Amino acid sequence: QGQAVESGGGLVQAGGSLRLSCTTSGRASRTSAVGWFRQAPGKDREFVAAINWRIDSITKYADTVKGRFSISRDSAKNTVFLEMNALKPEDTAVYYCAVDLASQLPPKTAWSTYDIRGQGTQVTVSS
Repeated sequence: QGQAVESGGGLVQAGGSLRLSCTTSGRASRTSAVGWFRQAPGKDREFVAAINWRIDSITKYADTVKGRFSISRDSAKNTVFLEMNALKPEDTAVYYCAVDLASQLPPKTAWSTYDIRGQGTQVTVSS
């Protein structure tokens, strides 16, 4: 089996920054892409960002976070980061990372595409 474990969530004021981490292990470390998704209370889960594992210059962002969020990876640590800047109250959600084991170029944006999913980490942005 494999795992994807998120960390780094918390409470931050609007305009502030947070960095989320997603560390993979086992089968999840043999990944082709890692994506971040989020789900706010009462809303559907939505795509945030994704990165191709082997070619880290290949990334994809949701329009709502483009220019504010940045995704990167440290292959030596099997970890993907989501740097979130200029946070807004509407960014409040549970953030999930997910691993796509198949080769996908560009990275996919559908939750169902991803094979291994984390448990999520809460991000709360106060106004």
